[in-house]
Amino acid sequence: MKLCMIGTGYVGLVSGVCFADLGNDVVCVDKDSSKIKSLKNGIVPIFEPGLSELVIKNYRNKRLTFSTNLKESIENSDIIFICVGTPTKKNGTSADLSQIYNVAQTIGSSINKFKIIITKSTVPVTTGDDIEKILLKKNSRKSFSVVSNPEFLREGEAIRDFIFPDRIVIGSNDKKTNRIMKNLYSPLISKGAQYIHTSRRAAELIKYSSNAFLATKITFINEIANLCEKTDINIEDISIGMGLDKRIGSRFLRAGPAYGGSCFPKDTKAIISTGKRFKTNLTLINSVIKSNENRSNLLLNRVNEILNKKIKNKKITFLGVTFKANTDDMRDSSCLKMIPKLTKMGAIIRYYDPTGYKKEFSKIKNVLYIDSIKKSVEGADLVIIHTEWNDFKSINFKNLSKGKKFIIYDMRNIYSPSKIKAQGFKYFSIGR
Repeated sequence: MKLCMIGTGYVGLVSGVCFADLGNDVVCVDKDSSKIKSLKNGIVPIFEPGLSELVIKNYRNKRLTFSTNLKESIENSDIIFICVGTPTKKNGTSADLSQIYNVAQTIGSSINKFKIIITKSTVPVTTGDDIEKILLKKNSRKSFSVVSNPEFLREGEAIRDFIFPDRIVIGSNDKKTNRIMKNLYSPLISKGAQYIHTSRRAAELIKYSSNAFLATKITFINEIANLCEKTDINIEDISIGMGLDKRIGSRFLRAGPAYGGSCFPKDTKAIISTGKRFKTNLTLINSVIKSNENRSNLLLNRVNEILNKKIKNKKITFLGVTFKANTDDMRDSSCLKMIPKLTKMGAIIRYYDPTGYKKEFSKIKNVLYIDSIKKSVEGADLVIIHTEWNDFKSINFKNLSKGKKFIIYDMRNIYSPSKIKAQGFKYFSIGR
């Protein structure tokens, strides 16, 4: 099939490359000409394990092409995927759908034969209805079909999640389109993927509901971890004991920093906004948002306690600053709140991350990127393990300390407290 992916961000690029790898002809379109030029040269703008190799392979095999010409790409394709950003509106909580509607206008002017238009971007309920209204201004209802096909790709695991999905959700209101979509995904269905056909509105809400629930699990276990710290209980015992209950499941029951990234923060806010629009009070999700927003302050207070409320001139090293491992995504990472506040309190911050220097800290005084773990911890008073990169899971702290025993605050519970303490280090973790 001939597919057009509009937007070469995380969702559009990963999905487009994987569809090409399944044998489809895919054109990935973006208005950023420098990004398209880089992709043609095999340079991928995002960090995602295995993605560069698939881009180069399918580009060489001519199943994957890149373009800035949106109108031409739409005209030459059968199925159009909308994969543009839907960030939170400035000074608001609802999703900014301006990019979605701008793309819909262009699609409406470019339909030259029957097209299936798919929203893969995360959008609020009724967005598909709005897209349909825009397209109907210049086209007959028989010339297109609007579908909701939400993505469920985890950053750092995106290629695997595409090839072996838990489920494929297709929200469409006609049988013909459903048959075409089922055929498109048949290579994945044959491997055991669950194919779910729903109404378009239901598919839109499935995505938001899934993210809100996962954010709730993270927030819940973080709050229980707070209680564990007050009652001398190991949070990992609680996570295991709960997770073995099949009704609950173990995933997303790991205590740590606040949730961040490209999805949970904006999607929880957006579903609250949708609830208000339909006069429905989503009190539980609202509480999750508030608890998560306070999480970084709570951990910051813990840092203050660990350093006996003497942060001024203390050298603090962060190992990892992205919101999770195996991604270079800094969006809503708890570091973005913690590091500026620590510097205002007089701390000297150094950080190391496998994905390199972060421009987000470029204008903050006393924050320095160091290009190795060893150099970053030299002379440190406190080392904070913030992100669970594999690079940090087998560190020999004794060899790195060179006599000066820094304090370790393990926000991911990577290490055994007894083993680290036996080496002479003061060690703190989350909920234990």
